Amino acid sequence: MLTRRDFTRAGVAGLVWPALGAGGLFAAPVAGVRLGVQTYSFRELRPPTGDSIDVLIAAMAACGLDECELWSPQAEPRFTGAGARADLRRWRQATPLSYFTAVRRKFEAARITVFAYNHSFNDTFTDEEIDHGFLAARELGAKAITASTTLSVARRLVPFAEKHGLPVAMHNHSQVNDPNEFATPLSFTTALGMSPLFMINLDIGHFTAGNHDALAFLQQHHARVTCLHLKDRRKNQGANTPWGQGDTPIRDVLLWLKQSRSTIPAYIEYEYKGEQGAVGEVKACLDYATRILQA
Repeated sequence: MLTRRDFTRAGVAGLVWPALGAGGLFAAPVAGVRLGVQTYSFRELRPPTGDSIDVLIAAMAACGLDECELWSPQAEPRFTGAGARADLRRWRQATPLSYFTAVRRKFEAARITVFAYNHSFNDTFTDEEIDHGFLAARELGAKAITASTTLSVARRLVPFAEKHGLPVAMHNHSQVNDPNEFATPLSFTTALGMSPLFMINLDIGHFTAGNHDALAFLQQHHARVTCLHLKDRRKNQGANTPWGQGDTPIRDVLLWLKQSRSTIPAYIEYEYKGEQGAVGEVKACLDYATRILQA
């Protein structure tokens, strides 16, 4: 039997990752493509106190979606005001991990797969908070952590990923002028070289806004991609747009997933200024993707 350290040294990406991408517990693909949602899409539904789990489940049911990437602020109580960061840290220290077990059971009862836990580590995180994030992801049943982070923080995550045997997928934005940000092909490949447990959470909209070719990058690095964020943005740091009005190759990416029979999940991330509310706009994005895949 291999230990976690042995797995890491052997190359987890080659041995383990294909099995993790084989499909959600409950998810039903559309024309063979796994479509889901980044729950940040429902941020406007977040209650003023407490967590957002019940409203997320209701929103996903209304959209007909059964797989998600869970945004961590929605899984934890909401703290506001000047002391919010300190209050959240104290809550993490005091709350048993069974809290996240109960969250997982709510999703399971609703037949929703939480494939990834979006927990964005930054410079303010203590080692204890980093470890807590990995433990929470495991209790949620997530197959990976996705993180909007930086290269300098990513280096701190290496021993934690190895300790827990849990992949961490770096999420990109479009700040191409900051070499510490995940925004370019080089930033991703630099992280991949740090650990075989480091993966890619490719946001094709932000990648396009930074004037990079999302489809070509996906085709080249698909073996290390955990999941995609689908959104439409214009090139040259352009704005988020309703789907089909920007420059992002959403159609080409979806058709490549279909034709290659890829098991990489593609998650809707609603960020443009819509007029139908979060549920209505996520439905519109899902309809857009479904029409492409079923044509």
